[in-house]
Amino acid sequence: MLKRLFGGEEPRRESGSTEEFLTPRRIVEELDKYVVGQREAKKAVAIALRNRWRRQRLPEEMRDEVVPKNIIMIGPTGVGKTEIARRLAKLVKAPFIKVEATKFTEVGYVGRDVESIIRDLVEIAVNMVKEEKMAQVEERARELAYERLAEYMVPEPKHPQQQSVQNLFDIFFPSPARQKDHDYEAELSRLKDERNRIKKLLKEGKLDDEIVEIPVTVETTPGINVVGLGGDISNLQDVLSSILPKPKKLRKMKVKEAIRYLTQEEASKLIDMDEVIREAIDRAENQGIIFIDEIDKVASREGARGPDVSREGVQRDLLPIVEGSKVSTKYGLVRTDHMLFIAAGAFHVAKPSDLLPELQGRFPIRVELKPLTKEDFVRILTEPKNALTKQYKALLETEGVELEFTPDGIEEIARIAEEANERAENIGARRLHTVMEKLLEEVSFMAPEMKGQKVVVDRDFVREKLSDIIQDEDLTKYVL
Repeated sequence: MLKRLFGGEEPRRESGSTEEFLTPRRIVEELDKYVVGQREAKKAVAIALRNRWRRQRLPEEMRDEVVPKNIIMIGPTGVGKTEIARRLAKLVKAPFIKVEATKFTEVGYVGRDVESIIRDLVEIAVNMVKEEKMAQVEERARELAYERLAEYMVPEPKHPQQQSVQNLFDIFFPSPARQKDHDYEAELSRLKDERNRIKKLLKEGKLDDEIVEIPVTVETTPGINVVGLGGDISNLQDVLSSILPKPKKLRKMKVKEAIRYLTQEEASKLIDMDEVIREAIDRAENQGIIFIDEIDKVASREGARGPDVSREGVQRDLLPIVEGSKVSTKYGLVRTDHMLFIAAGAFHVAKPSDLLPELQGRFPIRVELKPLTKEDFVRILTEPKNALTKQYKALLETEGVELEFTPDGIEEIARIAEEANERAENIGARRLHTVMEKLLEEVSFMAPEMKGQKVVVDRDFVREKLSDIIQDEDLTKYVL
């Protein structure tokens, strides 16, 4: 990917990171491909990411003293807060988790405790590293999968000494042992040739749709979710599943599915899980990104009562994790000192100053994201790699229908989305999804019967489909 972005040979990864090759300017340029506007927020996350690379180059005695510059993003829903953080993590292949602050409760209450965020992040890191390692051995694993499948399809005959006696004649007049061994060796030679023939057919894909029966692992550990005074310990299920033996049962499936399953199984055997866990923990500790959405919902407002007690408790539980502590996971203790925390919220009612002072201090960078305008909607519909107009064109192309968006049509869609946001709740760019779906509902329904036709989405087309809805204010609130 980096070779394509920046030219030249793809750089060598060091410690599982590409941050060295991504300057703040390049990070912002890459984010621009998916998120329109919000330059201040992009600059803030780009600098925070680059500071991680800088920290790794410091002397060891100073390295541990440099803490991450955590960020609070302030802005209404649908302006790109989550997308910026998600794209950032994807860009550097860092473990990333998004959580909603309202889903957690103070320790001692029924519900998830905040330490489960770290456990989930480590699990994501383990799966990420495991997939990378398995991709490295995939070719060898596939070869072993072909061999195993050929063995299942052409089973080995029993040795003469292992075969059961079929009748009394074999007891009283046994054939010479040498002849039996000779026949057995001939059978093995024939079997080897047959398996090689089967492997060749498997590789050529000529048996993909045939049905085979292979042994598969069965997960039998019952679901366990125990909540005690110390918090959520639902990972007890994972501990038990690693101790209890996993039985196998025969299952019928298509050959291509069997090859995929056996390749995964063989790849798992070829990788060193201890090494995977070590690398995953290191990646989670030094590159992990935790996005805490709706942080404003757990801010206790002055003079408020009732639920604010629990909200403040969630903040107090978050504090040691954000400050830096050790969290117990099934893979061992994991430090949170150098994980990057990005909090976000609309802050319509509460203010960042309503958070606990200690928690505020751990989020030194604050960025305000601007509400989206009609001009922003036009850019969102046309510029990003994953723009909605491009998605709908590609979807309808599969039905043989050509979809064309004219500039005036896109401008009208943007105007209607902005007007709907003003009349109802402002949900930012998410309004475009609703408008586009309603606009192209009939075309999507009739597409299988419109093969070879072209649909032009211009201003008149948009007004014809949506004018009645946008003129009725009550209807707008329910439909758009």
